[in-house]
Amino acid sequence: MPKVIILGSSNAIPDEDHENSHMALVGAERLILIDCVNNPIVRLRKAGLEIENITDLILTHFHPDHVSGVPLLLMDLWLLGRKEELRIYGLDFTLDRLETMMDLYGWDTWPNFFPVQMHRLAEEAMTLVQENEQWKIFSSPVKHIIPNIGLRIEFPESGKVFAYSGDTEPTPEVVQLAKDANLLIHEATGASLGHTDAAQAGQIATSAGAEQLFLIHYANGKFKDNGIVAKAAQEFSGPVGLAEDFLEFDF
Repeated sequence: MPKVIILGSSNAIPDEDHENSHMALVGAERLILIDCVNNPIVRLRKAGLEIENITDLILTHFHPDHVSGVPLLLMDLWLLGRKEELRIYGLDFTLDRLETMMDLYGWDTWPNFFPVQMHRLAEEAMTLVQENEQWKIFSSPVKHIIPNIGLRIEFPESGKVFAYSGDTEPTPEVVQLAKDANLLIHEATGASLGHTDAAQAGQIATSAGAEQLFLIHYANGKFKDNGIVAKAAQEFSGPVGLAEDFLEFDF
């Protein structure tokens, strides 16, 4: 059964219990990492996953709290002897900067480095990212400080739908991504440039007709707001929760 595992739920400032926001989509034949922070091998193993099994990487945008782990991911896979191709998906803006970053590490000089295939996504609503027997993934541009995408994942066997906002201000594209979704995971950083607060996330879930809402990319430590679930629930009548680290959702 496909599932999504939250590997990190924090905004850009993590704490001991909340890593920066990223997650894994786990299927029978594919393991997709959605964003990549810190050294991913540690978080993956805590979730019962092995880094060697990653088949794909989707990068929502090129901010450090979402891509800082990519060089270590690639280096660790190389040192572990990977031979299989790794597919990386993202907007041109994101992948251009990723390649520049890796050039600074001299990745073209790493001997016997495994193949990496860059899949450049159109900055258009409901762009098909990947399709197989277990899921169909779409991306749409969202409203952030730099080009960014949200995701919609449809699971044909169960008929369920998962949507992820990415980092964004309220935008119609997320409502479209989350239309009639069984689960919407939406950021709740706070109402600011490129971000959304919990009440706005609740309004978006209501507009989309989502079944349930979980908040992610929220503040922790001394900035933590213990009332964000209640704030979202004032605007959304369905179940609301926090996307805590290592929480799993089956589809």
